[in-house]
Amino acid sequence: MTTALPHRPLTGIFWMLVTGFFFIMVTALVKFMGPRLPAAEAAFLRYAMGLMFLIPAFGALKAAHLTRRQWTLFGMRGLCHAMGVILWFFAMTRIPIAEVTAMNYLAPIYVTVGAALFLGEPLALRRIIAVILGLLGAAIILRPGFREVSAGHIAMLIAAVVFAGSYLIAKVLADEVRAGVVVGMMSVFVTLALAPLALSVWIMPTGQEILILLVVACFATAGHFTMTLAFAAAPVTVTQPITFLQLVWATALGALAFAEPVDIWVILGGFVILSSVTFITWREAMLKREITPNANATKV
Repeated sequence: MTTALPHRPLTGIFWMLVTGFFFIMVTALVKFMGPRLPAAEAAFLRYAMGLMFLIPAFGALKAAHLTRRQWTLFGMRGLCHAMGVILWFFAMTRIPIAEVTAMNYLAPIYVTVGAALFLGEPLALRRIIAVILGLLGAAIILRPGFREVSAGHIAMLIAAVVFAGSYLIAKVLADEVRAGVVVGMMSVFVTLALAPLALSVWIMPTGQEILILLVVACFATAGHFTMTLAFAAAPVTVTQPITFLQLVWATALGALAFAEPVDIWVILGGFVILSSVTFITWREAMLKREITPNANATKV
């Protein structure tokens, strides 16, 4: 009989703080790089260079003996995630960092709805209220009719939906194959899905842009690794609220490094969304479910 590992909440919080730092660095670097490179090309270069970190895992991928159905699901997930990454890169260079960060919190809300529609998960009244609150948070951020809703905002709204689709497919696959295979195959299929889109709009990247995207790949990979350490040390209900600090950091970064105005409505909307996600996560923990992802789990 196996013994459950003890919870170490302070360790989990520490690793989630480190995760937040790594993902904020990803955000800052992409913002600094600017919009010169097409979003599809920038996303492709980030994932292509990230494949080098998977070299030690290629043996496990070859030994997975996937079925045709699983290959199909991995392909579908790659397409979903590739579209989300393109939209994220597009939005990041066109709207403030804080708004991208806040709207990224919507993905777990969509996962809750998708789990009910496609995975047969019950959608109880409390979860319905939490979903409505999450969408209200998005409305607070966007404030349609009171401010311009730009193409970058629309891109992030769609990105949250397709990231949620990617996560739902991952949940199905995680019940059938090892977690490392799920992560590795995602990187491979996202790179393959991005390749033709990147080639169709290709322009020659500068040495600085290649270096930035290489560092982005390093930080993103490190972020996913430390997020795994956080999950291993403490329940998601402990680590989830820590992700709100990313919005605080993103707001400060945007103001100090990119002269972006601080918008209290964005912070308020992000707080409403993340409160909704945290409540859903807590309810699933009480019911012994694992559907809603941590907000970081849908990042690039």
